[in-house]
Amino acid sequence: MTTVQASASFAQIDEREYKRRIRAWTMYDWANSAFATTILAAVLPVYYSQVAGATLPSEAVATAYWSLGLSISLFIVAILSPILGTVSDVMRGKKRFLAVFAGLGIVSTALLVLVTTGDWLLASVLAVLGRVGFNGSITFYDALLPHVAKPEDQDNVSARGYAMGYLGGGLLLAINVAMIQFLPGTWGARLSFLSVAIWWAVFSIPLFLRVPEPPAATAALAPGESVITASFGRLWATLKDIRRYRELFKYLIAFLIYNDGIGTIIGVAAIYGAELGFGTIELILALLLVQFVGIPFSLIFGRLPSKTTKRRPAFLAFVIFNIILLPLGGIVGARVLPGEITGGPLPPYQATETAVGEGVYLATDAALRTSGDWETVTVPASEIGGDADVIYAVSADPAGRYDFTFNGQKVSIIYSTGPDRGIWAVEIDGQPLIDEDTGRPLTIDAYNPTVRYGERETFTASAPGEHTLSVINTGERNPASSGNLMIVAQIEVLPPIRQSNLGLIIALIFGLELAGVLFALAAGKALFTRLADTLDTKRSIILALIVYAVIAIWGFFLNSTIEFWFLAWLVAIVQGGSQALSRSLYAAMSPAAKSGEFFGLFAIMEKFSSLIGPLLFAAAGLLLGSSRWAVLSLIAFFFIGIALLTRVNVSEGRRIAQEEDAALLGTTGES
Repeated sequence: MTTVQASASFAQIDEREYKRRIRAWTMYDWANSAFATTILAAVLPVYYSQVAGATLPSEAVATAYWSLGLSISLFIVAILSPILGTVSDVMRGKKRFLAVFAGLGIVSTALLVLVTTGDWLLASVLAVLGRVGFNGSITFYDALLPHVAKPEDQDNVSARGYAMGYLGGGLLLAINVAMIQFLPGTWGARLSFLSVAIWWAVFSIPLFLRVPEPPAATAALAPGESVITASFGRLWATLKDIRRYRELFKYLIAFLIYNDGIGTIIGVAAIYGAELGFGTIELILALLLVQFVGIPFSLIFGRLPSKTTKRRPAFLAFVIFNIILLPLGGIVGARVLPGEITGGPLPPYQATETAVGEGVYLATDAALRTSGDWETVTVPASEIGGDADVIYAVSADPAGRYDFTFNGQKVSIIYSTGPDRGIWAVEIDGQPLIDEDTGRPLTIDAYNPTVRYGERETFTASAPGEHTLSVINTGERNPASSGNLMIVAQIEVLPPIRQSNLGLIIALIFGLELAGVLFALAAGKALFTRLADTLDTKRSIILALIVYAVIAIWGFFLNSTIEFWFLAWLVAIVQGGSQALSRSLYAAMSPAAKSGEFFGLFAIMEKFSSLIGPLLFAAAGLLLGSSRWAVLSLIAFFFIGIALLTRVNVSEGRRIAQEEDAALLGTTGES
């Protein structure tokens, strides 16, 4: 619709009802973000690999099946979104389709509570259906934005939605982490899946009650024409007439490229941190940090383009202060403060006269003392998904044991499970290790219905120094096992455990943020008013992409916990804001009467943007031998995205959208 028509349609409702509709719309971000955090990011991938896929030949196979399911779901949504989006425009059905997809996602997520050990096929099917429901519902949710918010409010409302999503997803993830820690067995994870479904369903209700169904583009239907033929006809006409929407499609290409970089940073942050040796707790807490810090910064970025926001100079000053001081503070802190505080790398453990140092040792190595009768077996690389054959030491002797003396603190054994494996005891320096969950001596039950190679268990001594790890065949076995074999391939002495003081690191960040607030209040108006006046939605996105380029460059160099946390805070500053403004800018250049169709095309671009970046990241890591180079390579996405974005004429794109609305809707207003 035209700007005049939009103003007239929104004028039909009072301010109180207008705000209620906006709150109801943003609550759906709160509702579905629980799926993104718990199901997609944190809990289900690990549960799938360790529990549902426990009967698969290896973790690599489980990961491959999980990735295949992700690709299938993305492909389904990419095909359906523009078609169903066009149908929803013609037949007045955006909320109806949203309800169908949300219902599919909610039911599939709830049924994950039934998944137990070995149920990888059920988990795969439910995960695919859940992701189809999740991504499909977002397409129609986004398509409601131009019908919920006035054009001048869309940046702010979109940002509020992302802020609500961060808060809702983060809160339930924190609850789910506690459930997993305190509930026995797999019940914590399984009930977490159920909690996501309940959360998603309950907090979706306000949208369906408060937000009205947008009007259909009645002018698109000719006498005797069916909804289906009209929908496909209009979609085909749009694709043929790309030149008419030239600015919009130029923006889509730019979005495809820079959003690919953003999505890759989000997707690889945790595994990159793990590769650098940061602890699991540190990584989980950093994920929660991004969730909650993203809330205020999403709102700040949503207000940067608004000419009516009086504090724009202060907001801009605060953002720029963080862009400069966060990297500077993290880098200086990592080099000035002791490694025990910053989590920087410590010197590697060296071999002594009586103990081996840091490194990987074969089970048949002379440095490994054994007793009992042993044989060796070579497992071909094709069976374990690796690049080289692996030699395993095998013993069925109840007296079989490994005694491995090392200089260090943390050590791993790489072994094989299978239907004929036994139960092994683990000791360090002649003392049994105690299982923290049961309080009893730790054992490894190596039974598994199918053979799996490359399994790993890690043990930690109380302090660094010379220790002897003993792995002992107890002669016992699982009731389902057909034997008591003990099969070990390698033992690895791991690097020194990084030490950090998260309390002090967080205090430093908050101190820096307090200084930033004071700077923004004191100098923002004087120093940044002129620059703030030049900001519109497009330039605000470009500002966010510049920050992402800084993040990619910094990510190449970082090697300490303090830098990782400062970097995570910098990501939180721009993550929600960049995505929220991208959504609202697209809405501004899309005809409201075709919002379902155009946001269906937007969904295709989002799905493609989740494929290219990870492939480039993997290729750079493999070819250059380090994930650091892969992180650095992501700056190409941001520089190219900025270059293309500068060529988009937003005013012309809005004009075309308004003309299209005038032709399709005439004087029809919102209901």
